Amino acid sequence: MTGSGIDEYIASFPADVQAVLQEIRRRIRAAVPGAAETISYRIPAITLNGRRLIYFAAWRHHISVYPVPAGDAAFRQDIGPYLHGKGTVRFPLSQPVPYHLIEQMAVLLAGQRG
Repeated sequence: MTGSGIDEYIASFPADVQAVLQEIRRRIRAAVPGAAETISYRIPAITLNGRRLIYFAAWRHHISVYPVPAGDAAFRQDIGPYLHGKGTVRFPLSQPVPYHLIEQMAVLLAGQRG
């Protein structure tokens, strides 16, 4: 499934959550030139060179983004409050989403896969 699958996924949420998901999608695609889209494990995934790079999903009270890349000490400190388990970050929908961290995750993951 391609972008239309992601469109359908996003459309299944309330308007305020749709706006967050669309912004995440836009920011990741802008941060990783040449990225493509698919649905994997029934959630949106951004791919690079045919390989899944980063996933994002909406839940009742948060947005999850996975996997968490390795990064420097500053990145680890910034992402720390959002870590949930070993490879997932959760951004509460009750707070502003730190889109810059999602962009940074995508760039780091792309560099690690490069």
